[in-house]
Amino acid sequence: MNKYLEDLFSLENKVAIVTGGARGNGKAISEALLNSGATVVIVDQLKNDLTETLKNFKKSDFNCYEFNCDVTNKHQILKLKNFIKNKFNRIDILINNAGFTSSNELLVYPDKIWDKTYQTNLKAPYELSKIFAPFMIKQKSGVIINITSLNSELAFPDNPAYIAFKGALKQLSKSLAFDLGKYGIRVNNIGPGYFKTKMTEKSWKNNKLRKARSQRTVLGRWGKPEDLAGIIICLCSESSSYITGQDIYVDGGWLIKGL
Repeated sequence: MNKYLEDLFSLENKVAIVTGGARGNGKAISEALLNSGATVVIVDQLKNDLTETLKNFKKSDFNCYEFNCDVTNKHQILKLKNFIKNKFNRIDILINNAGFTSSNELLVYPDKIWDKTYQTNLKAPYELSKIFAPFMIKQKSGVIINITSLNSELAFPDNPAYIAFKGALKQLSKSLAFDLGKYGIRVNNIGPGYFKTKMTEKSWKNNKLRKARSQRTVLGRWGKPEDLAGIIICLCSESSSYITGQDIYVDGGWLIKGL
């Protein structure tokens, strides 16, 4: 790769946070940032997965840190803020990837699950953005990426909370982009389609569903976590310095086939 391209996509000297970064799509996002030169703080409430992921990344001499944290717990995310302040006193990239979903019929949908879905998929990205935006404002630069979903655009049966709050997260990002743009902060959404991860394990193991969802895409397959690497690097780097407030769907062409 020539120096122009290296400089355009480099994340050297950048400090990034990835929530839900210990496995699945979050792990792939963390690895992409690390491979591009960023220092990455991997945030996850799954302590064992977090430790194992960090151990594997350290074997490649990546500059990464783990922070065990439930992003729905305000006290814990304030501890994360203090860790970032004391360790780096800056943050360049915030990836709000942590998510939660649980299916159930609308008329019997549990209030407890509705609240947890809201706390994880909407309130946590809002709180984290509000907490770390002042670092970026001081630096006069920064990138926030919210991981939305195909369900930000399409409703599926028996999952009202996930669909509602991923749709709301899409609009939150546009509001953040509007309010933070004057400080040089860019905010965008990445909406994955069906990716083979722990979250979609039930669908993947159902042969009928797996095949149907493959056929629903233009590319004829499910996504792999590493399919997110390119767009993550692009949106976090200077290569997309004039892109903000946008929705980018990594869905194998699902949405272009219509409803």
